[in-house]
Amino acid sequence: MSQHHDSPDAEQTPDTAQIKADHHGRDLDEAFALYAGNYNGSGFYAEQTELPFAYRYTIDGDDDVTLRSSRFLGSIRGTVQPEGEYIVSWLTAGQGLMDIGADELRMARGRPAMFPTGRRYAFHLSDFRQNLIHFESGYLERIAAERAGAEPSRLHFDHTAIPDTAALVAWNEAVQVAARAILGTPSTELQQSEAKRLLAGALLDTFAHEGPERRGLAVAPGNARLVAALEFVHEHAAEPITTTAIADAAGLSLRGLQHAFHQQFESTPSEYLRGVRLDRVRGELLAAAPSETTVSMIALRWGFAHSGRFSSAYVKRFGEYPAQTLRR
Repeated sequence: MSQHHDSPDAEQTPDTAQIKADHHGRDLDEAFALYAGNYNGSGFYAEQTELPFAYRYTIDGDDDVTLRSSRFLGSIRGTVQPEGEYIVSWLTAGQGLMDIGADELRMARGRPAMFPTGRRYAFHLSDFRQNLIHFESGYLERIAAERAGAEPSRLHFDHTAIPDTAALVAWNEAVQVAARAILGTPSTELQQSEAKRLLAGALLDTFAHEGPERRGLAVAPGNARLVAALEFVHEHAAEPITTTAIADAAGLSLRGLQHAFHQQFESTPSEYLRGVRLDRVRGELLAAAPSETTVSMIALRWGFAHSGRFSSAYVKRFGEYPAQTLRR
């Protein structure tokens, strides 16, 4: 008898667009349907191992980024071709092969690897527990374009490339920050937005890929448009705004916006926005009493979820630690 239980597949509200699901049971056909639906799978074949068959698949996140976990007691093989997403995963138990018969990769426990992009590939997994992070393709492509000062385009990841140790340390830190924001205590929309952007940036820094290229600027932006961009940043700094939103508000392309900020400030729009938020943090720290609040509470309110990076950026901008400012 099936022991399949689901929470709602897409538990969403208009404000947060949160997605949460928990699928589990012992029915193999239900498991096949679940995995085929989530990964555009076909040709699935399973064999029982020494362990009684069971599966569990959880999803937490929103339309941009979801953190997922997968547990499957048994051996499963087949082909998949995820659509509309970029996916990174790592095993915490079991064993697996990815892209069998092509650029085959043996999945090492604890070492993250990207799913091959843009094509169908074969896999084989056995008695595994797996963590996965799904990025909606448009979201990650926009982040990559903002960083490059280019227009969004398809990303192509090399799933066989092994990230270096330093990059993996930064990646793991970003995963922990995102997990706290998405899975932990309730966080604001700004905190979740910044945690997702931190995670997307870490993904792009860690995993080898080809992405958007910077091109020549077609039309030089005027000062009026730059002023409009600055006004938008200052007015909406407490909100989860993106570089794309700033460009739209100013009537500029992403390339035009990047060029304008580089010419005027030798900085990027994202760096400028971060500076404005740091200024707001400092203002609140100066106005507050140490008995009333903490540095971390104020920093989190302005989207700084990674305490180490926040402290470093604060010292660089103001020449003192935030705790020193609060004690004034």
